[in-house]
Amino acid sequence: MNERPWLRSIGWLLFLGPFFFATYYFANFAASQRASVPVVMFSWERYIPLIAWTILPYWSTDLLYPLSLLICRTRGEVDLQGKRLFAMQIFAIACFLLFPLRCSFESPSVAGWERAWFAALHTFDRPFNQAPSLHAGLAVILWMRFRADTHGVPRLALAAWCVLMAASTFTTHQHQFIDLPTGAWAGLLVVAAFPEHRKTSPHIRLTLLYLAGAITCVTAAFLFQGFAWVLLWPGFALSMVAAAYWSGNPQWLKMGLLMLPYTVAAWINSRCWTRGESARTHLAGGVWIGRAPLPWERAGMKSFVDLAPELRLSADEHVDILDLTVPACEQLDQAVQAIIRLANGRPTLVCCALGYSRSAIVSAAWLIASGHATSTEEAIAQVRRVRPKVVLRDAHRMRLNEWTMHFTA
Repeated sequence: MNERPWLRSIGWLLFLGPFFFATYYFANFAASQRASVPVVMFSWERYIPLIAWTILPYWSTDLLYPLSLLICRTRGEVDLQGKRLFAMQIFAIACFLLFPLRCSFESPSVAGWERAWFAALHTFDRPFNQAPSLHAGLAVILWMRFRADTHGVPRLALAAWCVLMAASTFTTHQHQFIDLPTGAWAGLLVVAAFPEHRKTSPHIRLTLLYLAGAITCVTAAFLFQGFAWVLLWPGFALSMVAAAYWSGNPQWLKMGLLMLPYTVAAWINSRCWTRGESARTHLAGGVWIGRAPLPWERAGMKSFVDLAPELRLSADEHVDILDLTVPACEQLDQAVQAIIRLANGRPTLVCCALGYSRSAIVSAAWLIASGHATSTEEAIAQVRRVRPKVVLRDAHRMRLNEWTMHFTA
């Protein structure tokens, strides 16, 4: 059995500990020198009671922080966790310095066993360093580390505790509400920035494009406030799209209702680009190719292979391929096998957002695998004959050639 990399973990702790406190104190000091530091507070926050016992999960971050490094089994795990903790600190401190905010809650007066814990906190903490909540961001990063080593009840218990750690910043009156979701959001972005396994090379242009949209939404929300706070919703969704393109992992698009603004925009975009066209066209055998179907466009199809993770379609098989990207050979394999299995005597629709690119290359691969075409060019020609507007560029041809060599080997 390989020994855990204790020395590397301790090395990271010896670096991160002083760095954490030095930068945290500096941001606090810088904010305290300003003549006026704004507060972002909703009126209903005045009625939130102080829940003194939650100072315990608040302080537990100081235990779980070093433990998250010490439980790592490999040098790679240690370095990944260290990078995430370092990046979270840099991100939060940059926000504290550029856009300082102040907590409007008065210093709580408590009795009982909690009093000593609050007193210790107030020896070094100040009412600054607010959004994003560093505690909430660290809770996300710590949870991502611990979940990899726990299962069942212990995992659920740790998840609940991490939620409590983040919420305790509010219930101990150390943060305003807006700091919590922005802190958790920052933690997710850091996790995406340093993925455990990168599935493809980063798509820099698309990452920056969606990230710019997210920053625009967030900036507008904080500048105008009021009803403009709703812009945080599309801002979050766009940042998760950026995370997906950076990490090559479509799972970042699967955040439920939090992705609704982007999902709605993607549906509208798919209808605009394919307006006036047939929703689907017959390719060969039992296989049809087309755009993501609306409920009334599903008639006649018995099974569906969905390639568009951004649209959350109901389908028999999902092969998640990011829009405007070239699928990996493994994704082509998975999609082709799904088509072969589903289209055995039953009409099957292979669909993506527009039916122009992802579904086109997958269908071309199926034509080769099923013997309907003997080469890449022949397969592409057949697809283009039934769907003239398909977009298959040189990169798609190269990948299809690569996959064909792999498939026929």
